[in-house]
Amino acid sequence: MPTELLINATPYEIRIALVEHGNLVEFYLEQPREKGLVGNIYRGRVVRVLSGMQAAFVDIGLERTGFLYVDDVHTNTDEFVNRLTRNGRHDECGCCVNESPDTLSRRTPGLNIGDLLTEGQEILVQICKEPIGTKGARLTCNITLPCRNLVFMPMTDHIGISRKIEDENIRLQLRQDIETLRPAGTGFIVRTVAENASNEDLEADMEFLLHTWGEIQDIATREAIVPSLVYEDLDITLRVVRDIFSPEVERVVVDDQKTFNRVQHFVETFALRLRGRVQLSESQTPLFDIHGVELEVNRALDKKIWLRCGGYIIIETTEALTVVDVNTGRYVGKSGLEETIFKTNMEAVKEIAYQLRLRNIGGIIIVDFIDMEEENHRNEVFSAFKEAAKKDKSRINILRVSEFGLVQMTRKRNREDLRHMMCEPCLYCHGDGMLKSSRTICYEIFRKVERSDRKALADNVVLRVHPRVADMMLKEEAATIDYLQGKTGKQIIIEPVRDVHLEKYEIIWGRE
Repeated sequence: MPTELLINATPYEIRIALVEHGNLVEFYLEQPREKGLVGNIYRGRVVRVLSGMQAAFVDIGLERTGFLYVDDVHTNTDEFVNRLTRNGRHDECGCCVNESPDTLSRRTPGLNIGDLLTEGQEILVQICKEPIGTKGARLTCNITLPCRNLVFMPMTDHIGISRKIEDENIRLQLRQDIETLRPAGTGFIVRTVAENASNEDLEADMEFLLHTWGEIQDIATREAIVPSLVYEDLDITLRVVRDIFSPEVERVVVDDQKTFNRVQHFVETFALRLRGRVQLSESQTPLFDIHGVELEVNRALDKKIWLRCGGYIIIETTEALTVVDVNTGRYVGKSGLEETIFKTNMEAVKEIAYQLRLRNIGGIIIVDFIDMEEENHRNEVFSAFKEAAKKDKSRINILRVSEFGLVQMTRKRNREDLRHMMCEPCLYCHGDGMLKSSRTICYEIFRKVERSDRKALADNVVLRVHPRVADMMLKEEAATIDYLQGKTGKQIIIEPVRDVHLEKYEIIWGRE
């Protein structure tokens, strides 16, 4: 089956699915009210410099200040050193806005964040990682501007070629082409999709990027308001088409006429040879229903994923890391325990790699495979895991299987994962995932009644509780109620309240 890019566009939400061989492998979601910020460039103001963290917080006009690490600060090193020598101070660092790209170089090792930035300083920064949870956006002064075939790095004198272009002759030719075309002192990365691009395609992209950078510099220089947005990256629709739509994608199917026209125009501008692959869906059946995407998206929100053999994996995400647990489940095997464990782990490897990519889970990931006694089995599982992760476009680092069956890995995270995009913490348990049991709540109430009975002058007490707690008090804990009534000399009245939280209750003394 072909690889397809499906775009479901409505005024309130944009959803994009990459389907390979009939399986959903990547899913993108954006709501106009919560538009993505990665790639946007801002003129910001440094509000705090933390030498202990070698970082600074920068106000760019968002709800939370952005985080700028020392390695992401660009400075004109020669001028900076001269300024330090001449004035013996560092109230300016020549950073970002008005420096010409060819005078900028990376931070000299050993320089402190306080030597590079000062509070109140205005700088040009780009968001490289979305605000996630309680964290503000990750910022960088190393501006990058992506286009169809190239990524422009105005602050760097460097030429890079995508690692996925493996043919050395093609890599050498592309490097020579870029070296001939680029202005001195500028940097470019050749993207994977440019493997078969012509010299004219590369030159057109370069002209577009240089023109865009010139406009950004003009706006940043003229703009009087700080903080302010200087450059806004493409919306998710055109961004995904730019980054994913390649000759390997058989077709792009769009279910909205206006969005179809935009995509068609973009493709005609930057990838003319692929324009015939953009199609408008005119079916009355929703696009995602036709391809079974809705079911796959809902499945991607489950904690428990069943494997075909009968085993299953559990995915638990915390603030710091994600843990994946592998279990044999209903699978009992045929030839012995070790073989059963090995086959379960091997099947889990493909599903885990698939789920990490689909859910866009990033950061530190710990995979708890079922313990394997034989070292060759552990090696095979590790090799299979690395092979399964090759299709993932995010940068991944996987360590070998430990003696305990654990695999430690990292996956680059630039945006919220699927669960955070589509879900919110439970208003009932506040995201804990656990509630006190009905019996625990009963005993908590009983203790409070015992502690307060001497202070209360009334001859009765009303317990307003959740129906499940009331049911336990009236049935399983009826003997305890009789004991309390005898000990306190008060009548205990139990009143179920349907719309109250399970853990909430009210103790009212002396109500008629």
